[in-house]
Amino acid sequence: MDEIPRDRLTGALRRGAVKKNVAAIHVSGKLTLLQRKLSNVLLLNAYDTLTSQVKHEIDARTLCLMIGYNSNDMDSLKQSLRGLAETLAEWDMLDEKGQQEWGVSSLLSYAKLKGGICEYAYSPALAEKLHDPKVFALINLNIQRRFTSGHALALYENCYRFIRTGSTGWWPLDLFRRLMGVDGSAYYESFKHLNAKVIKPAVAEVNKTSNILVTPETRKKGRVVTEIRFRIKENPQLAILDIDDGEGARHGPVYARLRDAGVSDRLARQWLSTHGEGQVAAKLDYVETREGVRSKVGYLSAALEGDFSAEAQSATAPPSERGARLGRILAAAKARTPTQRDADKRLFLGMIDDPVARADFERHGWTSPLNAERIAAFWEDMGMEG
Repeated sequence: MDEIPRDRLTGALRRGAVKKNVAAIHVSGKLTLLQRKLSNVLLLNAYDTLTSQVKHEIDARTLCLMIGYNSNDMDSLKQSLRGLAETLAEWDMLDEKGQQEWGVSSLLSYAKLKGGICEYAYSPALAEKLHDPKVFALINLNIQRRFTSGHALALYENCYRFIRTGSTGWWPLDLFRRLMGVDGSAYYESFKHLNAKVIKPAVAEVNKTSNILVTPETRKKGRVVTEIRFRIKENPQLAILDIDDGEGARHGPVYARLRDAGVSDRLARQWLSTHGEGQVAAKLDYVETREGVRSKVGYLSAALEGDFSAEAQSATAPPSERGARLGRILAAAKARTPTQRDADKRLFLGMIDDPVARADFERHGWTSPLNAERIAAFWEDMGMEG
């Protein structure tokens, strides 16, 4: 997955979120780290049409690469999809009329692999909850990829959605064990073991890795710990990882122009957060002066990523194996959907450790001279012919 949208409620909406005890979806099940990442990738891919489409699709090879599998490891992908279909999501909250609502649903209602495509769906009730930013916070994949522990990612997911209230509220220990996927283990019935092996390491990784800082607090009955909660605040050192992609962006004139041009809500907010209103407006002005543009969204995407000069160079370069390869790469990238194109770039960036090479790719995209061989290998892994 682009940076994923998060809850940025203000004013009455923010107060309502606290009053209604929203963010009440809990995902049970002993999910692995890769299964948790898979769940977030699938949700981001489906987000724009979550409530308007019954089923969703994503390229299976892309999906494998994004969650850390070998691009041909379909068996592991099948196992993970099966795990998500067997995992329950449960909510218990007040609806808009103040009535208590409890519900339960499998995390995926079905998934299938056919012709290199992963097709999947959510139940209508769960899709409605997942699509509402006041109820469920999507996870930024730029942050997600930094996690190495499933317990840490699970703790982050269950704390991040309470960032606006500053606390998770008190959880009975049996609920906390279920959220961490260690329920049913006699070993973790002991709070001493739970604290040493799950809580402390997970808190340390969340505070080191993510855009929030969490502090656990416990409550006892007699000498026995019975409840736990986590105080939450933003991590100022890593806040840059979490782009403000919320409600405020929707009120500007540039956002309206993007929507009129056919850009999706999520992509419009991402571009505004990443590039700023001034740069986006300038690129919009440029695109609108071009005649014969069949896809304003694709052309604007190329403009924002700075690919115009690169495309011109590839068009005028002498026919050579390198030039032909670059042409195939640019054509393959252009054929992807906006969501897939953004995911491809983020996935590739995650594979580059050298800061100079990263900066070159961020500047030149798929025409980056410092990353030419890496780029070719990447697209070969993606299944590009030739």
